[in-house]
Amino acid sequence: MPHARRETATSAGLTSVVTVGPESRDGAPAVVLLPGTNMNAALCLAAAEGLAREHRVVILDLPGQPGLSSGHRPRAGRTAWYGRWLSEILALVVREPAVVVGHSLGGAVALACGSPLIAGRVLLSGAGVTRLRTPAPLLAATVPWLLRPSVPRAEELLRHMSAPGRTVPGHLSAWMDLVARRCRTSLAPAPLPPALLERSRAAPVLVATGRFDLFLPPGALGPAARHRLGVGLRVVEGAGHLLLDEAPVEVCELVERFCRAHTVR
Repeated sequence: MPHARRETATSAGLTSVVTVGPESRDGAPAVVLLPGTNMNAALCLAAAEGLAREHRVVILDLPGQPGLSSGHRPRAGRTAWYGRWLSEILALVVREPAVVVGHSLGGAVALACGSPLIAGRVLLSGAGVTRLRTPAPLLAATVPWLLRPSVPRAEELLRHMSAPGRTVPGHLSAWMDLVARRCRTSLAPAPLPPALLERSRAAPVLVATGRFDLFLPPGALGPAARHRLGVGLRVVEGAGHLLLDEAPVEVCELVERFCRAHTVR
């Protein structure tokens, strides 16, 4: 995929910035994509390609996650740290307000940031709104993946994170095997403080999750989104937690409709 990549210095260390697509036209906002836990720009290609048809897309590898940004992450105060980092990097990579699309951990980071450059937030199975669930079958697949990594064990974990009957892509299983062997995975972020969530209401928010998401099922995320963010929930049929991989077309349609509804062209 034609793209440009550079590394930008921030207070959180070097940040890998991948830019895809032409300059925004007809008033379309840029889209800033924040991958989730253990993911990065290289694993978001299908969604990035779709979004780049209408928007300039900027993908940021989160510091402290496996990718090409700095591997450092603080022991405490991580939410505020990520919020400051995103404010800082947005000022360096976008020229005008942009829509921030955050998946899983990326959603919590988007909510933690109060930058005026955020014109809207799209949270895809986004953390930070309510506590992530870990059903027993998911936990039973996670422990062997961490203690005795292998591609089959990574595939088994990803199968639980996907919708029933979905085929797990081979590159994703290979990647998660590498993550377990070479990295220290971070825990799921806790719900953000009410004051931060209240502040995030200053810009439009869209919350979506997969019908079969075990971490953030519709029955749990829907009421939390209404109570804590004042918005309804969009449910993506035929998908689990891995929305960027399982449903890139549906994700692009959600983001495009959101941009059309909340920005001036």
